[in-house]
Amino acid sequence: MDTTATRLTFRDATEADVDALVALVESAYRGESSRAGWTTEADILEGQRTDPEGVLEVIRSSDSRVLTVEQDGGIVACCQLEHRGDHAYFGMFAVSPTLQGAGLGKTVIAEAERQARAAWGVTEMHMTVISVRDDLIAWYERRGYRRTGRMTPFPYGDERFGVPRRDDLRFELLVKELV
Repeated sequence: MDTTATRLTFRDATEADVDALVALVESAYRGESSRAGWTTEADILEGQRTDPEGVLEVIRSSDSRVLTVEQDGGIVACCQLEHRGDHAYFGMFAVSPTLQGAGLGKTVIAEAERQARAAWGVTEMHMTVISVRDDLIAWYERRGYRRTGRMTPFPYGDERFGVPRRDDLRFELLVKELV
């Protein structure tokens, strides 16, 4: 395992983290900065991926938390965990583009799964991924997630989720049993 994992600090985000979290998520998925990593969506979506209001809403929700990962005093990764009855939802996952490919994502998702089990006693983790993101879906499959074939439409026309560059976007539900 990469030795950077030993220098990570995991904590729940606070309202003071909102701007840094928005910047991290945007840098991992949109615009030219996202091309430094492999998770970029720049070829399929323009515009924003999230905004301060959306991140703040997750932080303030009693059923959600934003797991924030720090290294050397800066936020380098994050994810949303939301308690939804018998399962947890995993979203807003971002790793700094310059740190992608070194094992940090694996460490973060494993810790998120551990915390969801410990905090809520859930037996499954759910997430949605844009169905045309084959490389990203394959990465999640290597972590034990399975494709369900259950699709939901992309919110075309709602620029809070970005401006699509293609007309075939939709979300697929991925599920992992937590044991």
